Amino acid sequence: MIARLIVGALLGLLVAYPALAAVLLAALGTALTAAVSYPPLLAAAAGAWAWPAIGRTVRGWRS
Repeated sequence: MIARLIVGALLGLLVAYPALAAVLLAALGTALTAAVSYPPLLAAAAGAWAWPAIGRTVRGWRS
């Protein structure tokens, strides 16, 4: 419920202030570029994304 309200408020702001969308997209692009150029951050993100599958695999080995 709270997440829907937050997303709705953000979308409302972006519609009301189109210039804000450009600023947010520029900031997101900068952050994404910085993240991609830093390999340890990429490795940590990949590990967090793959962790559920890794956990299931290891549990399968133990049983």
